[in-house]
Amino acid sequence: MPADPLIEETPSGLFCRRGGFYIDPWGKVEKAVITHAHADHARPGSAAYLGTHEGRRILRSRLGPSAVIETIRYGETKQMNGVQLSLHPAGHVLGSAQVRVEYRGEVWVVSGDYKTEPDPTCTPFEPVRCHTFITESTFGLPIYRWPAQQSVFADINQWWIHCRDADMPAVIFAYSLGKAQRLIAGVNPAIGPIFCHSSVEELNGEYRASGVPLPPTFLVSQAPARKKWGGVLLICPPGAAESSWMNRFSAASTAMASGWMLTRATRRWQSVDRGFPLSDHADWPGLLNAIQQTEAEQILVTHGHTEPMVRYLQEQGKQARTVVTRFSPETQSEPTAAEPAAVNAGPHQ
Repeated sequence: MPADPLIEETPSGLFCRRGGFYIDPWGKVEKAVITHAHADHARPGSAAYLGTHEGRRILRSRLGPSAVIETIRYGETKQMNGVQLSLHPAGHVLGSAQVRVEYRGEVWVVSGDYKTEPDPTCTPFEPVRCHTFITESTFGLPIYRWPAQQSVFADINQWWIHCRDADMPAVIFAYSLGKAQRLIAGVNPAIGPIFCHSSVEELNGEYRASGVPLPPTFLVSQAPARKKWGGVLLICPPGAAESSWMNRFSAASTAMASGWMLTRATRRWQSVDRGFPLSDHADWPGLLNAIQQTEAEQILVTHGHTEPMVRYLQEQGKQARTVVTRFSPETQSEPTAAEPAAVNAGPHQ
């Protein structure tokens, strides 16, 4: 790396010294540019934040009412101490962005988390040309190739119908922010009612208020105490799986929606009846295609399967290396499953 790179690695995270800002910092800083509102990227306590206009409601719900948050629209340029900064769609969740940083003609892009598949609940990924591209690599192995999402949703609908016909509740574990809303938008609501854990339902409200249409959903805790749950689709965070919250759903069929569900070993480890490979991160071909479209001369790879990705890129003649960050790959961690749960009470990945 150059002796004076435009974006450098520091104990607090990725830092643009010339612009005076951090990107998704790990601790409290003066100025934080946030790629998206997942808790490993949007941490509370910084003096000021900059994010996307599209994701402003979600970011506010995660950082709290007292946080100082400025937002800009996708593609809008902001000058920060002579550095030009703009945010561009990452296609990960509502309001997610790549951060483009330019100084004297040199352009760096920090991808944040991204996916290249279409998703009706967020703005599609937009390739951004640059000299240096810092890319995530959560699923940076050739085995990760997502099946067509129409096929995945058809499988989910079929499983739900089977549960309805057997008079069982269908419980699907999915991250409260992004994955849950994508599921709600993709399933067939004509099959039956959709109920959600409070951490999901509160974010559903923020999505709707941000202009994202979702089918009707209902809060589990507001249902009649003796409600018969057969045939209902229940969406809750993975953290609810081993909690007393699940006790009300006797004889439920359980499923997990995650990219890790592509392998049988992970499904067995999660102890669910079904696993649906639906991820809000790019798969191996998606990562490679995104990298190629940037036309970057230097690729820095972070979180996930970094070493295999770096090795592959180097074998293709590209300048690539690993960047160590504290961002979490698509993990199974979630906040407490107890209701009611505040939207900003912990990580919802």
